[in-house]
Amino acid sequence: MITDIEKNKKISSTWFKELRNQMVGSIEKIDGSKFEEKIWERKGGGGGLMSTLKGNIFEKVGVNISTVHGEFTEEFRKNMPGTDDNPSFWASGISVVAHMKNPKIAAAHFNTRYIVTASKSWFGGGCDLTPAIPEDEETNAFHSGLERTCNQHDHQYYPKFKKECDEYFFLKHRDEKRGIGGIFFDYLNTSNFEKDLNFIKDVGQFFANFVNSNTLRKKDIDYNEEDIEKLSHKRSRYVEFNLLYDRGTLFGLKTGGNIDAILMSMPPEAKWK
Repeated sequence: MITDIEKNKKISSTWFKELRNQMVGSIEKIDGSKFEEKIWERKGGGGGLMSTLKGNIFEKVGVNISTVHGEFTEEFRKNMPGTDDNPSFWASGISVVAHMKNPKIAAAHFNTRYIVTASKSWFGGGCDLTPAIPEDEETNAFHSGLERTCNQHDHQYYPKFKKECDEYFFLKHRDEKRGIGGIFFDYLNTSNFEKDLNFIKDVGQFFANFVNSNTLRKKDIDYNEEDIEKLSHKRSRYVEFNLLYDRGTLFGLKTGGNIDAILMSMPPEAKWK
């Protein structure tokens, strides 16, 4: 007999695949280039599909999905709900990072995941923008779209998750934000899986649509060498955050994930002064 949690696992992982296929197709259409795909297997159980494109508009974009299972290490399980008596886990998710060739188009990041432990299950994730050269229209469109999306589900979500994003994507050692924020959430479980999944789907759909429309609007804007320098400098902050603070990077490394997929988020080039 298939339990509800097994059904939820299948439904969530299927959605992540659907969103992955949609994003890969739309980005290829905009850029005119093709993704390179690599299937990988995790020694402890499961695996994923890593898709990377280095194109004409998207300098480097990765769209990764994975579904893994196994047991947390003694060190890592201390921070994971539902593992007091049993270290087993199952996790499925999608991660998207787009670094643009034009410095005037913000780098975009999105991920959502569904994690199941012995006695708990939850969704986590979010999305944010990291512009090298901030633009009001881009920032306002991103945040107003996220607010509308969140309000369709719960009017508490946007202010709560925006605050969590601002606090999370912050480089403490430099006392500065990584970008212009977005939303970030973890341990989302309202005891209504369908309700939570619909929220996850809508956030993913918003992000996919925003990347498409924002890229098409700005891809032909002129830029110069000074703009490229600003981009390279901002990318150094992106690297620092992902290596020092990013939970997804830590989770992947601590659970034996694919190193190339975990570090897919890194920009193609970065500079430090």
